[in-house]
Amino acid sequence: MKKLLLSALLFVSIVASAADTTKVKRAFYFTWGYTRAWYTKSDIHLKDVSGKNHPATGKYANYDFTLYGAQAHDQSDFDKLKDVINITIPQFVCRGGLRLNDKWDLEINYDHTKYVMTYNQTLRISGQIDGRPVSGDTLVDHAKFLHFEHTDGANFWMFNAVRKFKIWQPIPQFRLSWVAKAGAGIVFPRTDVTIFGERLNNNWHVAGYIGGIESGLRIQFLKRGFFEFVGKGSFANYTNALVLGKGNGSANHHFFAGQLTMTMGMEFNRVK
Repeated sequence: MKKLLLSALLFVSIVASAADTTKVKRAFYFTWGYTRAWYTKSDIHLKDVSGKNHPATGKYANYDFTLYGAQAHDQSDFDKLKDVINITIPQFVCRGGLRLNDKWDLEINYDHTKYVMTYNQTLRISGQIDGRPVSGDTLVDHAKFLHFEHTDGANFWMFNAVRKFKIWQPIPQFRLSWVAKAGAGIVFPRTDVTIFGERLNNNWHVAGYIGGIESGLRIQFLKRGFFEFVGKGSFANYTNALVLGKGNGSANHHFFAGQLTMTMGMEFNRVK
């Protein structure tokens, strides 16, 4: 993780040092929008051999097993948009950036994606539960055995360098560009887990890291308006997701994610 973050910081420093700010003034911008996400299968390893009683169950904890090839999907919740109060419930995204010049931006990305392990899969399992070895295929009943999700949410935080390629600018107030972004950051999920019939919606927690690239169209209009439609590919590694509370079990898994995202926003507070 340290090597990934150091590489990202080095890349960003090179971009910043190469930026020529003589042509245009710097400016801040902010955009908001929504996303759909798709995930590859992952091997989910759950472990608690602490000997402590779970705060949710009061029962002694002793398990260490892996489920192989678990499928998952997103949870868009776009139907909640009919009520303005609920605009943060669906899979929203926001970006805050600094325009350096006509070619480069620096940007902080937050993706409130949701990850839901598909109900009632038959998966291969290996490990031990209550000291007894388990191996082979098993039905993962979401109510009695395991349900696992990051729905408040998977929460990708990334710091990106943005390269802009001008496609068309018929007037100063309108510009069509192709953007390419690359960066890295952390995953900050709130994991909701049901294990052996007991459920806990955990606190938000830094659980690992993420790196990825993003590319698509950007339209700038009326001098300050922004619209983007982009595709994103990322690798997320949850090295320490909470299961039933801090110090009482953990899970780890990693996967590739693909996203399609639309955002709108504006530029403001120009600086020299």
